[in-house]
Amino acid sequence: MDGILLLHKPAGITSHDCVLKVRKMLKIKKAGHTGTLDPDVSGVLPICIGKATKVVELLTGANKTYEGEVTLGFSTTTEDASGEMVEEKKVDRPIQRSEIERVFQQLTGEIEQTPPMYSAVKVNGKKLYEYARAGIEVERPIRIVTIHELTLLDNREIFTGETISFRFRVTCSKGTYVRTLAVTIGEMLGFPAHMSHLIRTASGRFTLDQCLTFEEMEEKLKNNELATILIPIEHALFHLPKYQINDKVAEKVKNGAVLPMPNELKNVKDPMLVVDKHNKALALYIKHPEKPHLIKPLKVLG
Repeated sequence: MDGILLLHKPAGITSHDCVLKVRKMLKIKKAGHTGTLDPDVSGVLPICIGKATKVVELLTGANKTYEGEVTLGFSTTTEDASGEMVEEKKVDRPIQRSEIERVFQQLTGEIEQTPPMYSAVKVNGKKLYEYARAGIEVERPIRIVTIHELTLLDNREIFTGETISFRFRVTCSKGTYVRTLAVTIGEMLGFPAHMSHLIRTASGRFTLDQCLTFEEMEEKLKNNELATILIPIEHALFHLPKYQINDKVAEKVKNGAVLPMPNELKNVKDPMLVVDKHNKALALYIKHPEKPHLIKPLKVLG
């Protein structure tokens, strides 16, 4: 059983526990997810199964799309609704739609983020949330992320109330903390804030409407249909340049042979996906570091 299972992750469970549950349900050993979702967050969680685990990092790097909600009026320890209140400041003025949209515009593009203390980023070999639980504040590495699109999903023109919530959609690069983005939106509007709801609606080309819940998986298992809903590796790597080869060369590829650089791909920077005559993924190849006329295997999949 090889391919990518698109799971609609439920809220209230870790991504790691989702993988363990999938392993148990499918009675398999090799499975891994392609980008952690916080326990409170639901949505698209692609899980690589069997040989597809070799391409996890290529899928982890894909852009992600989320729909979330910012609440202005108080901040929390975890930057989301599960944390304890840190700072409270009632919203004491109406906020105009144009003001929020201006902030969204300023946050679109490359921005700096400091990972939350309650996150799995490692500092000196220890996860930040371990320091946070011990009450230790440590210096956190600043990272550059890209916000490709940030859209207000609320149709109000004026927002009023002691606390104000509004929904948004964001498409962003790997490594973006959307809860930190919510806090930044609040700061730029002049109020402490947190992310009060979040769902991942897309991971790369995979969307929520393609995903199965655990209940739907169980139904498919009962009907012996689960194998039919696994996304083939070559479909998941559609964005890579493709090099189709004949049966004779395919045998060499399976043994990890170095190949001549195909003319049509000599200007390609990404890894290239080598497929057989049936378009089945066999391997990922890259340019040979010392011999520009050759390509060498990065990972053999077949």
